[in-house]
Amino acid sequence: MAHLSEMQATVAVKADISKRHLPDKQDHEASLDSMLGGLEQELQDLGIATVPKGHCASCRKPIAGKMIHALGQSWHPEHFVCTHCKEEIGPSPFFERSGLAYCPKDYHQLFSPRCAYCAAPILDKVLTAMNQTWHPEHFFCSHCGEVFGEEGFHEKDKKPYCRKDFLAMFSPKCGGCNLPVLENYLSAMDNVWHPECFVCGDCFSSFSTGSFFELDGRPFCELHYHHRRGTLCYGCGQPITGRCISAMGHRFHPEHFVCAFCLTQLSKGIFREQNDKTYCQSCFNKLFSL
Repeated sequence: MAHLSEMQATVAVKADISKRHLPDKQDHEASLDSMLGGLEQELQDLGIATVPKGHCASCRKPIAGKMIHALGQSWHPEHFVCTHCKEEIGPSPFFERSGLAYCPKDYHQLFSPRCAYCAAPILDKVLTAMNQTWHPEHFFCSHCGEVFGEEGFHEKDKKPYCRKDFLAMFSPKCGGCNLPVLENYLSAMDNVWHPECFVCGDCFSSFSTGSFFELDGRPFCELHYHHRRGTLCYGCGQPITGRCISAMGHRFHPEHFVCAFCLTQLSKGIFREQNDKTYCQSCFNKLFSL
């Protein structure tokens, strides 16, 4: 029976010999396998049972020393590597996908959702909006840069906006005050209006009858529309909508173009003027003739 010391010497000699013939890594692995096989045989010759812990899922060879158990299989520690970068994982944390192991860095680069703003992998909390994924801190208003609160967001042209900026930038503006129109509104003159803003441009009265007059893009009541156009009767102060008489730089309803003294209608436009007043010929002669 050989002694253990003799066996160790034999193995040492074999190891030394094998080292002299290692031109590359493949030869080194083959020599190591041969050495381990010889060691196993020597132990068996000494009556020492050697029971492998299993076979490595990578190299398919017995595992006699340290072992990694992962993915339902056993591995030599140096053979349990990242599928992508081939770096040894060993006992470190890893991610599994489709039965393959990945180091955390490569797993996130390859498979984690990416932020629509910064394009980096999302490692922790993920926010889903507008059919995209975001880091929560990167989902903010495209105009003011504020992160959205409980009021949520509005979308325009595939960009998110806070309520304030969305309304200020994209809501229709009132033709009167130019502020956003949010709820009830009136539509007139190719524009929208807050009901309280659709008033006469001069007296600011609302149009109770629903009728208004447009001038230079602004609404007016009938009185102030005619006032601006110079079509108020100089006699009664009311709008002229039909026939009129022009005299002394003013306009009159025909029935209101009368003698200032006898109030007789001045027919055929024949009159006499004195101190910006109209007179018939008879009254003029009585009042002003010498």
